Amino acid sequence: MFKKTKVCASVLLAVGGGVLATSMPAFAQEAQKLERIEVTGSRIKRADAEGALPVTVITRAELEASGSTTVAEFIRNSTFASTGQFRPQSGSSAQSFSGVNLRGLGSNRTLVLVDGRRVAKAPNVGDSADMNSIPMAAVERIEILTDGASAIYGSDAIGGVVNVVLRKDFEGVHLMAGKTNPSIKGGNREEASAILGITGEKGRVVMGASRTSRDIIWVRDYPWGAPKGASSYSNHFYQAIDIGGGEYLPNISGGGSRGKAGSCDFPDKGFYVDATGRCRYDFNLVAADEAATGAKSIFARGEFRINSDWNAYLNVSSTNNTSFGRYAPVPDTILVTPGSVLANRYKFTQPVFLAHRFAAAGNRDTSTDATLTDYTAGFQGTVGSVDVDMGVRRTVSKYQEIGRGFIVKGLATAAINNGVYQVDNPFLNSDQVLKSITTTTGRDGLWAQTDYFANASFDLFQMGNGSARMYVGLDRSVQQYADIYDSLSEAGEVLGSSGSSAEGHRTVSAGTVEVLFPIMKGLEASVAGRYEKYSDYGNDFSPKISVRYQPMRSLTLRASAGEGFRAPTLPELNQKPAFSADTVVDPRHCLADGGFSAAECQTEEFQINGLRISNPALKSEKSKQWSIGAVWDVMPNLSTKLDVWHTKIHDVINFVSAQQIVDRDNGDSKLPIPAGLSIRRDPSTGAILQIVSGSANEGVLNYGGFDASVLFSHKWAGIGNFSHELTYSRVTKAEQDGVDYNGTFGSPKHRAVLANSWKLGGFAVQYNLNVIGKNGERDGDYAPTYTTHDVQFAWDTPLKGAKLILGVNNLTEKFPALVGSPYDQKPFNYYLYDAYGRQYYGRIEMKF
Repeated sequence: MFKKTKVCASVLLAVGGGVLATSMPAFAQEAQKLERIEVTGSRIKRADAEGALPVTVITRAELEASGSTTVAEFIRNSTFASTGQFRPQSGSSAQSFSGVNLRGLGSNRTLVLVDGRRVAKAPNVGDSADMNSIPMAAVERIEILTDGASAIYGSDAIGGVVNVVLRKDFEGVHLMAGKTNPSIKGGNREEASAILGITGEKGRVVMGASRTSRDIIWVRDYPWGAPKGASSYSNHFYQAIDIGGGEYLPNISGGGSRGKAGSCDFPDKGFYVDATGRCRYDFNLVAADEAATGAKSIFARGEFRINSDWNAYLNVSSTNNTSFGRYAPVPDTILVTPGSVLANRYKFTQPVFLAHRFAAAGNRDTSTDATLTDYTAGFQGTVGSVDVDMGVRRTVSKYQEIGRGFIVKGLATAAINNGVYQVDNPFLNSDQVLKSITTTTGRDGLWAQTDYFANASFDLFQMGNGSARMYVGLDRSVQQYADIYDSLSEAGEVLGSSGSSAEGHRTVSAGTVEVLFPIMKGLEASVAGRYEKYSDYGNDFSPKISVRYQPMRSLTLRASAGEGFRAPTLPELNQKPAFSADTVVDPRHCLADGGFSAAECQTEEFQINGLRISNPALKSEKSKQWSIGAVWDVMPNLSTKLDVWHTKIHDVINFVSAQQIVDRDNGDSKLPIPAGLSIRRDPSTGAILQIVSGSANEGVLNYGGFDASVLFSHKWAGIGNFSHELTYSRVTKAEQDGVDYNGTFGSPKHRAVLANSWKLGGFAVQYNLNVIGKNGERDGDYAPTYTTHDVQFAWDTPLKGAKLILGVNNLTEKFPALVGSPYDQKPFNYYLYDAYGRQYYGRIEMKF
């Protein structure tokens, strides 16, 4: 059926909704003359690639020249990821997850599409797509829309849209293998892929497989050396604070010390005595910083010509992601009661707490296994003068997690109090005793989604520069979500682990309308609107208008304004209540304790009894945004772009923490405690008995900035072709509830990339300069301007189809600035920077 030809199907650049070429390869040359493309942010195809919205296109060549092995890694290093983004890290509840966060507005406000259709959310986070589920080998290009797009795509598109376009126009065989070695110990990467493309008169097929992996990185192996951890959770007794009702809280401050429990002289195992005589534990001795990850993918895409008017298409893919992380052994405080064997041994007549590290039971090891399968089938064709596309898509994301080395609180408390578990020298405990208090934790996640879609495009009437054209689309999505923890973890009985299960389902019905008005030559306007109805919380409507004006061939002016929304997620609506031992600073609770002065109580921290709940009364966030920009081709080889943007979000779904509730209860914050959340105190002493925290609609986010780029290319006979592109993004405003966080630690005001390339014959050199602006001048930690240099050399070898690529990322071995206090438990901003040092990589490609 498939006869190879020399003509590749270089027809429509399909971006949204599985859009297919109506003309097959035999008519490729004719189709190319009449080519219209569908650009991210619009469902109406048009001849001009530079439309009314700011869309940045990253080609396959640019992806390969970056040295990145994953889509997530490439986008994290782009200028639009102003605050970086979450990536795999050991010990996290989202250990294998990589998000994408445009503008610093959050990964839950950045919509991720594959060929114009949204990617299923990762069940271990429940509110964002996992970029690790998209294999780099399958990607043809990435289109980034830096403007709100709820009027076209619905929920989550407040901060922008990342549309990953997969390979379609490929013919032949492509094999690739590569390896990357950082200058630090650990973090080695491997990659390999195979692609097969066949094109014939009746259709085309692209299929392939890929594999990537990255080794684990231990905290102790960083070049600056791991600072000795000084955890109080080691083997030391502390005062027990009576909060009434038979409940006690530990006072692990210096004033609460009650002495060491037996020996603390196990330096090879992490235990040591500090200058004050307290027993400490060095958690950095065994902990991993970055989890080991691996991904395997298979994918296939087929398009088949039924007749001159209709095509059928089928897309199938499956990606399996695994990870392994290690955290230091379980720490916790165990209540030692008077009259117990241990209390009698140490002659305690009042309750005390043993702050203990269960190092004898081993480290906490977590392994994850996630698989995303995606099937799409549909038909695209013409009925009269109406272009039609309809189909169904089934996406299933499964997640499994196993944790080893965790402790059951009730069993450990009993074993310690009755003397079965030896506290004086924990490493003398028998294997039987250790196994009697440990457990293996489990977690199972699911996100299953079935989407039905049908849309039509057609001309309406003639205007000054052609026909007004309308797009009408109907969508229905049935979504099922589950994140189930083992029963002991859910009950709060597992030390060193926590988690509340969540289950939910919803049906989303949506309708989209977009109309393009070619008002006159050089001037067009578009209006769009999308209505979405949710079965669990309500409905939303988002409108948008955009204008494109081309006063001369070399100059394009554009502007847009619209509204957007983010629906409350299934976890936010359905999470089960979970115990949380939150730490707060509360002078009233401190004074009730009686062990501190009024001055000390202004900073003294206490661990309290907390409960975190979901909020089924949440409503959607609402946004208003606008953008205005210009594209100017100064000369045939010199072009510039400038786009200014602004986004304001109301009714922000905000997690109200235990500390925020304390501050509101004490009058330190003018905001009220939201309905359903609370703080319960002892009526006579003011001591905190319980704090119920959770999410609520409150607050305003106000962000703004601009993006600029300059592209200059030139050619010199005998020297080769040169290209220089500077992209620059600046955030001018990043306010939350009137407080400007722009420029604070983790929120640099600007990022820039200068990409330079040279090509001559079979040789090519790429040099990229990457800049992350300084941040943190106004707060305690500070990161100076961070500049790295990437170099790549490519050679089309004499062996036909063979290409050799050698490169170095971070040529000067730049490391991030270390912080004085842990940033999300790390000594540097892990979302914005990496600490791989200099990264050498090599790849070999074969094309047939």
